[in-house]
Amino acid sequence: MKILGKTLFGLVTVGVVVTGCSTPPPRETVTVTATQPPVNPSPTSATRGKTVAVPNVVGMVHQQAQDTMQAAGLRNLAEEDATGRGRLLLNDRNWKVVSQEPAAGTVVALDTRILLKSKKDGDR
Repeated sequence: MKILGKTLFGLVTVGVVVTGCSTPPPRETVTVTATQPPVNPSPTSATRGKTVAVPNVVGMVHQQAQDTMQAAGLRNLAEEDATGRGRLLLNDRNWKVVSQEPAAGTVVALDTRILLKSKKDGDR
């Protein structure tokens, strides 16, 4: 009986150790890729050949200026820190447009790049 008990104990112990050493199933890897719209969108059949007069947005809050340009159909917008310090316009509502290229009133194609130069509130 002692031999049977020791053998049984040994088999149970080995079974527990072997079961505990099994490797977990492989995990599934998921890759997420964010896409950004193109900086300079290419003209589409909807915009090709169409023109519009550039609105005057000088003096507007930067966000309002962007909204005004987009409402006119101009979507190829670029922005720049007018102080020359190269700051990013992270909160558009804290900046005011001080100049624009092309000038207000210029008739341009809808895919023309519009540059808005802005200063942060409090800049001189």
